[in-house]
Amino acid sequence: MDLASHPDSAAYGLLVPRSPLVRRLLARNPSPFTFTGTGTFVVGTPGRPLAVIDPGPDDPAHLRALTDALAGETVSHIVITHTHMDHSPAAVALKAATGAAVVGCAPLVLSDDGPRADAGFDATYAPDRVLADGESIHGPDWTLTAVHTPGHTSNHLCFALPQEKALFTGDHVMGWSTTVVAPPDGDMADYMASLQKLLDRDDAVYHPTHGEPVTEPQRFVRHLLAHRRQRENQVIRAIGEGLVTIPAMVAAMYA
Repeated sequence: MDLASHPDSAAYGLLVPRSPLVRRLLARNPSPFTFTGTGTFVVGTPGRPLAVIDPGPDDPAHLRALTDALAGETVSHIVITHTHMDHSPAAVALKAATGAAVVGCAPLVLSDDGPRADAGFDATYAPDRVLADGESIHGPDWTLTAVHTPGHTSNHLCFALPQEKALFTGDHVMGWSTTVVAPPDGDMADYMASLQKLLDRDDAVYHPTHGEPVTEPQRFVRHLLAHRRQRENQVIRAIGEGLVTIPAMVAAMYA
């Protein structure tokens, strides 16, 4: 797909309504890992204190677009799902501009003294408050409740918005592809358990950081679980057929 010609490219720099309480501003950082870019969400009614979820990368153009869109508004909380470099680095500058508290996942910085396949983590992330599973923050017309969903990263949180039966899924569930679960921090067993945790909920819509809203969440999660189990069975078959290196497995499984 040519991401430059995707319809989302027309939305860069614009704060676009998604629902009565949710708006999204898309960062211009498209890539094979971010799809059309990082979606920064603004939660709450204009004119009343707001929350910003995943302010995005350290990109002056994106931060300028975000602060321009929020001019005259009050931001009470900057909320972080996890600390990959396309999600949290802008929190430092946004906090300086707004005075909002940074809340959400725990800090996580891994050393680079060995092989790694995951994205880099944000060493600048310094939350004012770490939210545990089930803890909430509040605005005048919104509540955001943390849902601990390790797997993509060990510190990953989703955030439930009960006023709209919505869930901000970060990178745990994406609207355009399956989630990368890569060493050293990604954990497939945790990821599968976290998907099951979401399946047991009754959310009506997901707002992923990358991609479009998921409007049939339970059906979508069942598909993700089945896909991963299918891949696991393919690995077991490949080993049984004598394919014992990853390149050989990839060549057979992704033919």
